[in-house]
Amino acid sequence: MCLSLSCNLAQARQALPVAPELGSGYRAGLQPVAAKHHMAAAANPLASQAGQRILRAGGSALDAAIAMQLVLTLVEPQSSGIGGGAFILHWDGKRTQAFDGRETAPSQVTERLFLDDKGAPMPFRSAQIGGRAVGVPGVLRALELAHKQHGVLPWQALFQPAIELARTGFPVSARLHALLKADPFVARSPSMAGYFLDTTGRPLAVGTQLRNPELADTLEQIAQHGAQAFYNGEVAQAMVAAVQNHTNPGYLSADDLKQYRASEREPVCGPYKAWQVCGMPPPSSGGVAVLQTLGILEALQRRSARDDLAHLAPVPSATAATLEAPARAVHLVAEAERLAYADRAQYLADSDYVPVPLKGLLDPGYLAQRASQVGERSMNKAIPGHPSGALLTLAPDRSPPRIATSHLSAIDDRGNAVAMTTSVEGAFGSHLMVKGFLLNNQLTDFSFVPQEQGRPVANRVQPGKRPLSAMAPTLVFSRDHGELVASLGSPGGSQIIGYVNKALIALLDWRLDPQQAAGLPNFGSRNGATEVESGLTSAALIRKLKAWGHTVTPMDMTSGLQVIQRDGTGWLGGADPRREGVALGD
Repeated sequence: MCLSLSCNLAQARQALPVAPELGSGYRAGLQPVAAKHHMAAAANPLASQAGQRILRAGGSALDAAIAMQLVLTLVEPQSSGIGGGAFILHWDGKRTQAFDGRETAPSQVTERLFLDDKGAPMPFRSAQIGGRAVGVPGVLRALELAHKQHGVLPWQALFQPAIELARTGFPVSARLHALLKADPFVARSPSMAGYFLDTTGRPLAVGTQLRNPELADTLEQIAQHGAQAFYNGEVAQAMVAAVQNHTNPGYLSADDLKQYRASEREPVCGPYKAWQVCGMPPPSSGGVAVLQTLGILEALQRRSARDDLAHLAPVPSATAATLEAPARAVHLVAEAERLAYADRAQYLADSDYVPVPLKGLLDPGYLAQRASQVGERSMNKAIPGHPSGALLTLAPDRSPPRIATSHLSAIDDRGNAVAMTTSVEGAFGSHLMVKGFLLNNQLTDFSFVPQEQGRPVANRVQPGKRPLSAMAPTLVFSRDHGELVASLGSPGGSQIIGYVNKALIALLDWRLDPQQAAGLPNFGSRNGATEVESGLTSAALIRKLKAWGHTVTPMDMTSGLQVIQRDGTGWLGGADPRREGVALGD
């Protein structure tokens, strides 16, 4: 019987049933990829190949990221694309920068955007489908801003892999087919149906060669004229028309597109044992929540050596006698995440609109105080803390999680690094297809309810505001030498934070390689039940957690981790076996 958290990973992978929404299933037996010079890792092999092609041509990590994003627009349209937004962390050997390409709310929206006539929050699908939830796309502006600083190859050259694939075609993947099959709204969108469905109205079969000449034309315009060709002219007009003329119309305007600007922000960085971990600041909650979780876990270790995660590693095979360690690891991480998610819901939002108490939230003394609430039994539901600088007049955001995102990482010959998480929000975004790409429904990441008991929600809808995100692109450094250690991130909606925490603990505390870290069973808590991954978590471990007061929910936890880690003078890469991505290097 498999008892440990990881069970016997090979055995677990072989036995894991394929969840319908996974498409490509859980791929057994993957090994880490080694490289001496450079590496690219993305959620689809064709995107990784594009990144590798750019790196082989002498391009920078940022150049490779651009090429990969453009190919993902074509081959993984359900998750990201030029109609969405992104957060980018970049390391140039001296400093870490954060580029914010998050979508913004159109200038004409109001706080009641997602309330019905009776003032109740509308169902998610009613908000998602159509123009209502479309935010001003930001990914191209962010990539262009970063390219001006860190690009090596010409902007135009970075578009060629995607343009070529759009014209010659690519094979429909098992994951894309499965997601199309599971989505009843595709058939109701004329632009999507004509592209993704066959003449009988069924999703294109796996392996079907799919061409997108309209996207190729769009990309050629942007390649030649820069991002301005997207935010002005016929592409912009088509986006506005699609949003405003839908039966569920939205507020995107030509002026909103013209006025959009990507932002360069200061990354959030903090210590964890021998490492310095850096992530995205607000409007992403990912960096803050990851650092809070790690800070609480380190405080628990200082309280008791028994709680040092390095001594609680999962083992390849286990008996009942060795079950205590992996179960305690899950207990501690889940409790730390409860505390971080409670603070996230209360205090985090677009810092251009809401004063976010970053310093207070990450203060070691505050995190030690939060850690003192972790006991031998689960707290089940944490309440927000009181960090210094916090506005206590705010109400918590109770919005449900959304899932449809992608992550890519790249390291170039010079050691420059990118970690980029990118999204259109829900699967296939708003289901509005314009000029060969899908528009986001990112505004549904705002709280649907603007107030709770008379207090404003920090993440409420406001004109020009960027919705809160859980995206957590992450770079890790050695504290002794400042040397880059790893680049990683994951899709997964509000579970992203837990997926990244798991991978970081696996890499840093448990000394697993990037492929093992990505494939390790997922677990954690979003300040509700303790969530464990169906098919990979033993019944014995679940019983142990329940004995400690946890309410345990086994579930499909479809992370999509891409991980690149330093290995001596070279690199090791790993891709999440739950999706179809790969790491490629030379």
